[in-house]
Amino acid sequence: MHHDSHPALRQRFRALLSGPTCHHTASVFDPLSARIAADLGFEVGILGGSVASLQVLAAPDVALLTLGEFVEQATRIGRVARLPVIADADHGYGNALNVMRTVAELERAGVAALTLEDTLLPAAFGRRSHDLISVEEGVGKLRAARQARTDPALALIARTHAGVQDTTRTVQRIQAYQQAGADGICLIGVRDIAHLQQLAEGLQLPLMLIAYGNPVLQDGRQLAELGVRLVVNGHGAYFAAVKATYDSLRAQRGLAAAEPAGASELVARYSQPDDYLAWAREFLDVHE
Repeated sequence: MHHDSHPALRQRFRALLSGPTCHHTASVFDPLSARIAADLGFEVGILGGSVASLQVLAAPDVALLTLGEFVEQATRIGRVARLPVIADADHGYGNALNVMRTVAELERAGVAALTLEDTLLPAAFGRRSHDLISVEEGVGKLRAARQARTDPALALIARTHAGVQDTTRTVQRIQAYQQAGADGICLIGVRDIAHLQQLAEGLQLPLMLIAYGNPVLQDGRQLAELGVRLVVNGHGAYFAAVKATYDSLRAQRGLAAAEPAGASELVARYSQPDDYLAWAREFLDVHE
């Protein structure tokens, strides 16, 4: 089975990070999609946590997937990958010690990079799902991740949410993560170029942007000048696959083409988020 060695893919990823260009990620969710992305010339793929949760559990993105399940999916992809793949490792599946296991397992699975976010996951009793852990804990997780990494080429990317804290606080966080030895910074919740400029000021590390198709964050040259090397515009390929499956099975049943259902609508229907919302209300929300 021919594929580039994992160290070679990591070196290619490092070259992207240190290069001058901004690249868009391909959503890869199984071995076949990883092969397709490489064949089409994508420089980098990403296995999203939300996508893995849907693909493996048919569950919404509410931190139910276990490390073992995520690693299995990453391993299947890593076995055939001809392009570097970033694993969205969420919060590292627990505290700093869990992060060490996460890094060790994903490194063995063959990913080129992983993102570690400072979101408080799973949501604590009586708390919102966008709460962040303290900067100190975030730094501790990064230091633990570095300790657990055996291939120094594996990129550890610190991710934070720029939309749930004021800009000064976000800047303090990303500066602390830079000090702690992150290889890159991943930002979600960036509003526009002016916001990005404020956040990127004084940052030596390459940036990864979760842009979700935000139209004001799409000018590749402008982003590249601000240090952005990777842009994630969501996981359209995965959602298109869900939609195609639905349409194909519907046609096979000879069902009238009902109201055309969009992919996100289908995911909302079949991942049954209402159940999880109800359980969260019952067991997680604090009743006054």
